[in-house]
Amino acid sequence: MTDLSAEHEAAVTDRAILTGSAYNTGNDLAARQSIYRWQEPRYDLPGIVVEHLRRTRGTVVDVGCGNGKFIERLGKDRPDLRLIGLDVSPGILADVPRPVAVADAVNLPLPSASVDAVLAMHMLYHVHDIPTAINEIARVAKTGGRVIVSTNSERDKVELDDLWERAAGDVLGVGKGPTRISLSARFSLEKAAGLLSAAFCDVEMIELPGTITVRDSDPVIAHMKSYRAWANQHDVPFEETIERARKIVTDQIARAGAFEITCLGGILICAR
Repeated sequence: MTDLSAEHEAAVTDRAILTGSAYNTGNDLAARQSIYRWQEPRYDLPGIVVEHLRRTRGTVVDVGCGNGKFIERLGKDRPDLRLIGLDVSPGILADVPRPVAVADAVNLPLPSASVDAVLAMHMLYHVHDIPTAINEIARVAKTGGRVIVSTNSERDKVELDDLWERAAGDVLGVGKGPTRISLSARFSLEKAAGLLSAAFCDVEMIELPGTITVRDSDPVIAHMKSYRAWANQHDVPFEETIERARKIVTDQIARAGAFEITCLGGILICAR
């Protein structure tokens, strides 16, 4: 997958889109997360975070906490920790366990060397200035503290990219439609270690490959619909393209019995 165009890159980081529609509630994020219920092997990402923080004591801050699934799991499994959720969107924080605060990753409202661990899970690609955000995360983490970051590979869910281009092409009457917007391309798994190594002395990458197999089109379409906030950047009629994609997936399931999506995400464990 190639990098985003300048227009798409701007859209992925646009504050008005992020706070006003993409993450004004947790609904679209939950739709993207829910498709992993059909993935094999199944990864318990919050559980992996809990395991990597097993020796951590004190304060953990989740930067770009979204709908709070990591805070909720840590609160359940590690009630001894002090948990803080930060996100740029006030709306998505409504149901996240307190304390929470509206904050930008490039200007964290925390003293230097004040927290024992930092999470930045599937969010750094939304930050306009990624190196500054990484430096901020390093600044607030104590020496010897744990920083856990996650993102997806440029090769993640390529079948959905192909599906979008085919459906959009059909709607537009051309052989191949415009490329589907990629959220993770600015901070993909292929780029992440290099960017993080500028601020951290040790960066360990753990890849999490898998295959999503669905026998009904609904999970695929729900995932694709969750990109509605960026519909204007698709340069195609969004609803028509979604319905054409539904027909393509439904037909493939009828022929082959399933629709498969190849996944490749990962986490990076960083230390100062």
